[in-house]
Amino acid sequence: MSLPTTPFATTLAQGRVLVLDGGLSTQLEAQGCDLSDALWTARLLADDPGQVEAAHDAYVRAGAQVLITASYQATFEGFARRGAGPAEAARLLRRSVELARAAAARAPHEVYVAASVGPYGAMLADGSEYKGRYGIGVAELERFHRPRVEALAEAGPDVLALETVPDAEEAEALLRAVSDCGVPVWLSYSVAGEHTRAGQPLTEAFALATGNDQVVAVGVNCCEPADADRAVEIAARVTGKPVVIYPNTGEAWDPAARTWCGTPTFDPHRLTAWQAAGARLIGGCCRIGPDRIAALAEVLHD
Repeated sequence: MSLPTTPFATTLAQGRVLVLDGGLSTQLEAQGCDLSDALWTARLLADDPGQVEAAHDAYVRAGAQVLITASYQATFEGFARRGAGPAEAARLLRRSVELARAAAARAPHEVYVAASVGPYGAMLADGSEYKGRYGIGVAELERFHRPRVEALAEAGPDVLALETVPDAEEAEALLRAVSDCGVPVWLSYSVAGEHTRAGQPLTEAFALATGNDQVVAVGVNCCEPADADRAVEIAARVTGKPVVIYPNTGEAWDPAARTWCGTPTFDPHRLTAWQAAGARLIGGCCRIGPDRIAALAEVLHD
């Protein structure tokens, strides 16, 4: 299959619904990969890129129409801690896009590539991405994000996924960092109820994207499915833009036992209500594997 012939933003503007992939870490763990390193999935960009490509392939087979790259936790600072200089780090960031593009090229259907730009807290690898409020300002956050944005944009993704953003202040920094990169973006918050993880009302957080034509979709990810239900409506109403939504299964992580617990509440049939409320990019995050993405795709195409 060749590269998509219709630009990503145009596809969304036409009202099409695209199925996103699921949790990349979920599939990599299913393939037997060790993700205990502070770089998480990004470690494999250097150590075993074939596993990343295989994970992308699994989601393509499941029907995903958008692949999110393994760059969520990939940063110049993180790679430097393992001895990679700036040039090597930039190469690895670009590789994340190249691996997803290679899988997309083998797909029997059109597949877009979204380059993941995770929050500052992901680099810290201490759970800060679910809290925000790092103690640094917007200008410093912009300086942190800009080099990785530039490296990812250079590789030519269809869109940048500004994802799992816990704090409206970091969203402001990210939007500044991407403003001259020449690539459309989606902005996706990590939320609890109707607030960002840092506590700002979603109405205020989504409003940052209003009037910004570079932002082609807004929404939430890495949250409970029930939180996503309300967020879709708020995002669509506040911004008038297509909504992106990819929640977790609804299970909870027990850090003491280092295991997931609770009952999954992710139901592919929620897609119908999300679509009616304005969602145009729908997939899954943590614990959502190819089987659930296949179920989403089946509901969409019924």
